[in-house]
Formats: sequence, C-alpha cells, structure tokens
Amino acid sequence: MTKHILFVLTSQDVLPSVDVKTGVWLEELAASYWPLVDAGHQVILASPKGGEAPLDPMSLAKPWLTASGQRFLENTSAMEANRKTLTLDEASDMQFDAVYLIGGAGTVYDFPSNPAIASLLAVMSAANKPIAAVCHGVSGLLNGASGDRENLVTGRRLTAISNAEDAIGGLDKILPMMPETPLRAAGALYSAAAPFEPHVVEDGNLITGQNPASAAGVTQALLARLSGGA
Repeated sequence: MTKHILFVLTSQDVLPSVDVKTGVWLEELAASYWPLVDAGHQVILASPKGGEAPLDPMSLAKPWLTASGQRFLENTSAMEANRKTLTLDEASDMQFDAVYLIGGAGTVYDFPSNPAIASLLAVMSAANKPIAAVCHGVSGLLNGASGDRENLVTGRRLTAISNAEDAIGGLDKILPMMPETPLRAAGALYSAAAPFEPHVVEDGNLITGQNPASAAGVTQALLARLSGGA
C-alpha cells in the first residue's frame, strides 16, 4: 500500500554570520528520497517558506556528490518537487504516514522555534506515527509537542550531528547553535559514533541519524516501520 511521507526541508539559503550559501544537504535528501519512491511510496516536500528549497552548493560537488544525489539532480520530477515545495501551513491540511526532517546547516535557523513544525510533530506524535530526522535536521525536534521543546526529546534515545563533526567542519564558529548541545540540555539521551560514521537510533516512533552517511539507514528503518515492521 502506498504511504505518504512528508519531507521537511530548510528554506534558509545563507549563513548570515559569514554570508555563505547554505541549504538542504543533497545527500541527505536524495539518499532518503529514492528508497521511498522506489518502494512505491509518495514523498511530498515542504519547507517553512514554500517554493524552491535551496540546496547547499557544497553538497552539489565532489567529493560530497554521490550517485543518489546525481540521480536527484538529473530527475525532472524530483527537481520540480524541490522547486515547488509546499509551505508547512499547506502541508498541515494533509494526512501523512510519516514525517522526515531532512538536514543541512540551514535547518538550525528555521527548524527550532517553528510553530508549524511544532504543530506537525504534535499531530504525528499523538498518532504514534513515525518521525524521522537526520543530521542538523534533528534540531527540529527541539520544538516538541504543543510547543514544549522537551516533550519529544526528554528521556528519548536519539542522535544528531555531533559537536565534534560541526567543529571539524568549522561550523562551531558559524552556527547560532550546534544540535547536540541543546538536545542534551533538553534531556535527550544523546549518542554518537565517530565523526562521519553512520549511526542510527530508534526509540519508539522516533528515528534519528547522525550525519549524511546515516540518511540511508534512517530511511531503511522508516521503510520497515511503514511496512509494519518493528
């Protein structure tokens, strides 16, 4: 049976402190998108502002551009969907079987303290439907249910990009927050693998991945949930 999965993408296209372009990390989008589409499911893309979701320029070039990313860039339907994302308000009127918060450095600007994401996650959590998130996108869980940022993360096992990984990339000096720190502060049972190694954590309806290398694993876990697996 076809399932409907909402991917939430960032609308943030620049890192203000350094005036450098940012956006969705393509590998996290593509490595998550294709397994679901190839399995016959429908993926709907949405973003805080709607319209075109910016792709981080760094993720479009070697060595970061992978086969799944190249496939996304060359696929007319996928790129059209990325150019015409729904607003989160438009998406709130639809029914979904799962929500997936895709990463990219831009997410730390427009995912936390976002009422539309908070409302969306509250609905999914109340229905015990899968909520997936990867890398910086896990910062969206800080909204929590009913606007209480602790509701979705306190006492929950999860992962996100580590402070060590952000520091290696120089983002510790650029971003307004690194997800690991506020997640721990909110009571999350945070864990991480060595930098850039895949790491996926499942806790109830919550599925999180540490970094781009974890996106495929998050998606396989989500596929198992959608097919009725544990």
